[in-house]
Amino acid sequence: MKWFSINGILTEMKRIRWPKAKDLARDSVTVFGFVAFLALFFYLCQVVSSGFLKLIGIV
Repeated sequence: MKWFSINGILTEMKRIRWPKAKDLARDSVTVFGFVAFLALFFYLCQVVSSGFLKLIGIV
């Protein structure tokens, strides 16, 4: 396998395009916002389902 050599690895490493700081910050804020939204959503689901179970007398 010719591509699996030190030169092949170095060539592939040079092809990597890392995100710029601005793009990385924007994407990080997007991920944290989505995680916070999902955390709030699942917490509200738990509160609503718990309240419903108390309402019908199961818990």
